[in-house]
Amino acid sequence: MNKLNHIAFIMDGNGRWGKKNSKGRNYGHLKGVETVKKIVKTSIKLKIPILTFYVFSSENWKRPKKEINFLFNLINNYFTKEINNVIKQGIKLNILGEINKLSSNLKKTLKKSTDLTKKNKKIIVNLAINYGSKNEILLAFKKTKKMLNIINFEKNLYTKRLPHPDILIRTGGHQRLSNFMLWQLAYAELFFLKKLWPDFSENDLKKIINKFKKSKRNFGSI
Repeated sequence: MNKLNHIAFIMDGNGRWGKKNSKGRNYGHLKGVETVKKIVKTSIKLKIPILTFYVFSSENWKRPKKEINFLFNLINNYFTKEINNVIKQGIKLNILGEINKLSSNLKKTLKKSTDLTKKNKKIIVNLAINYGSKNEILLAFKKTKKMLNIINFEKNLYTKRLPHPDILIRTGGHQRLSNFMLWQLAYAELFFLKKLWPDFSENDLKKIINKFKKSKRNFGSI
């Protein structure tokens, strides 16, 4: 049975879910946060060590400014109001991405949240914010001063000291990686669901985990 250390999520379909329910794209993002909370709680029960959520890509700046502002306010407000609950759950928070481009207020909130949760050990939750895998790889290449090999290179990725994802789950119906963890997902098992992210459930997660545990992972061997 395969050991499961790390699940990555591309949470696609929030905006479409909001429009489908006649309440607008921002309402879909709000419901998407509820799904994240639900999946984190379930993962703690299942003793999954690491989760990574693709929150905002480096390409998402092309979206309408009102939607971007809503998303960042949603993140900021959540960690301002809910940080004590995050700490109580034993969640260690990491941010992956170029956060220097975020507002000073959001950067301050995220830094405070990561500092307050750094000693927690129940689960690591990575949030990929202003993240683009091609930029991550390029930056890691530039930072690698020692002999260029896989070990030295990976020490300069955002995910240094973390195992690579075993599973990628993408909701929303599209079957692509969208510039997400291109290096780290080299040997991940990929699961693409038509369900939109707010409809993704604990049972969906459990079914995928069961499939993963039964799958044959060769890593190039027979």
